[in-house]
Amino acid sequence: MSRLNNGDAFPALTFDTVADGTVSVAPHLAGHHGVVLIYRGSWCPYCNAQLSAFARAKEKLDELAIKVVAMSVDDKIDAATLVEKHRLNFAVGYRVDADRIAAVTGAYVNESPRYLQSTGFVLDPNGRVITAVYSSGAIGRLVAEDVIGVVRYVKSKA
Repeated sequence: MSRLNNGDAFPALTFDTVADGTVSVAPHLAGHHGVVLIYRGSWCPYCNAQLSAFARAKEKLDELAIKVVAMSVDDKIDAATLVEKHRLNFAVGYRVDADRIAAVTGAYVNESPRYLQSTGFVLDPNGRVITAVYSSGAIGRLVAEDVIGVVRYVKSKA
């Protein structure tokens, strides 16, 4: 399993979402700066805080044309409850295959119970990685304010 580096093309991923049907990451984010959040599960308080913060930052993200997608191994009911509880306003995938996602993104996998550790990517409008954040445990993840800051910086240099 290798990690994605800055400049790498983000892999082709498709998953079922709570409200948006099936989403293919590349076409969904095409032409926008993108954020891909892999979260541990709806049971994780750190993940809840992260996802909620991205939902609250929607106006600032929209101003910069940043789109967000998130995914976990949660079942549909748990993912839908999370979306409703935190009023998540971006595509949230459920029941993703931990091994497949780890194989193409390099995300760490917790063995028992089996889930993906928090991993985040900021992508350019062409689907290339600007930055990746890999966590091997409960803490360490992308935050909305940092994403907004890095995209502002990148756009100012264009």
